[in-house]
Amino acid sequence: MRNCPAPNDHPTLPMKPYLIPASVLAVALLLAGCNQPPQATTSPPPPTVTVAPVEQREVVEYDEFTGRLDAVESVEVRPRVSGYLQEVRFQSGQLVKKGDVLFLIDPRTRKATLDRAEADLMRAQAQAEVAERDATRADQLLASKTISPEESDQRIWNSRQAKAALLSAQAARESARLDLEFCEVRSPIDGRVSRALVTVGNNVSGVDGFTTLMTTVVSVDPIYAYSAVDETTLLKFQHLLRDKKLAADEQGHVAVEMRLGDETDFPHKGYLESLDNRLDAASGSIALRTVYSNTDGKLMPGLYARVRIPGSALQPVLLISENAVGTDQNQKFVLTLSSSNTVEYRPVQLGAVVDGKRVVRSGLKAGEEIVINGLMRVRPGMPVTAMKEERAKQTAQR
Repeated sequence: MRNCPAPNDHPTLPMKPYLIPASVLAVALLLAGCNQPPQATTSPPPPTVTVAPVEQREVVEYDEFTGRLDAVESVEVRPRVSGYLQEVRFQSGQLVKKGDVLFLIDPRTRKATLDRAEADLMRAQAQAEVAERDATRADQLLASKTISPEESDQRIWNSRQAKAALLSAQAARESARLDLEFCEVRSPIDGRVSRALVTVGNNVSGVDGFTTLMTTVVSVDPIYAYSAVDETTLLKFQHLLRDKKLAADEQGHVAVEMRLGDETDFPHKGYLESLDNRLDAASGSIALRTVYSNTDGKLMPGLYARVRIPGSALQPVLLISENAVGTDQNQKFVLTLSSSNTVEYRPVQLGAVVDGKRVVRSGLKAGEEIVINGLMRVRPGMPVTAMKEERAKQTAQR
């Protein structure tokens, strides 16, 4: 404590009414400070961080690629006959079945043509029957020398011509029937129909090479996803297939997974359908096609997706939370918890993402505890208060 003069040691100074000299005020403040006890200094407690052990599991690592969905079947609906469009019998985006009538072309002209063809067919049938009877009697008349050989030959030729005319009439009737049938433009596949590209009142062309595009239909279930796989991944995948290290179903299909842009996990399960027959030299990649079930119709052709295929056999790996990983320039690191409750800097080599966690190639051992929350509040060598991950979750739920 400082040696402070007693208040009585100072002479009494004359004071003016309502005014206090500055020297007296300074002495009073000094005496007040001398009576205060010294304050003790305290250090802040160590920061609290959440820690979790390095997990070891047997998993399959995956390689991810960007893909685009496409329909298994896609058809442009065009008319087979020309004529006046009379009806549109579907709604845009409607699910249709194979054989459903989508458009109706005015059938009256084709109906009249069919009626005429059927009449020609009846006449040809009658003429063929008469000619056949004449040809049959010709043999008997020739044997009795009632007719000449020339007349007998003529009757046989007439019979053959009548049969040919009958076949021609049958073909004309069949052609007219098909033209009438083609006035109903039907869906060639099961799927989802687009909008009508031609409205009622327009004339459509069914002439080959000049047909009118009326709408399109794409199949819904199943659906394809196309991805471009790089050469390194292709070679690795072929080695795994050749060594039979990839799990396959009874048909020999390798399972794959896929997610859309608004999904976090990979809920769509499918299989590898095929690889293209050559590598694209320009891009150094090969087209891969996978197949997925689409019974609910949620998957639509043209959507972007993320496709992942097996990149390893089932093997033990170390897994850590993505929150535990820090970046030091181009080096990935984690902070481990020592036996003295201090954190230590540990560089790591990371692999793929599995179930939301990162695979650790090197730098850690199974069971080591690492900081997964509070990484930015501490630095290497700093003492910390460690809280287990389970306890931190319970505290957060309260």
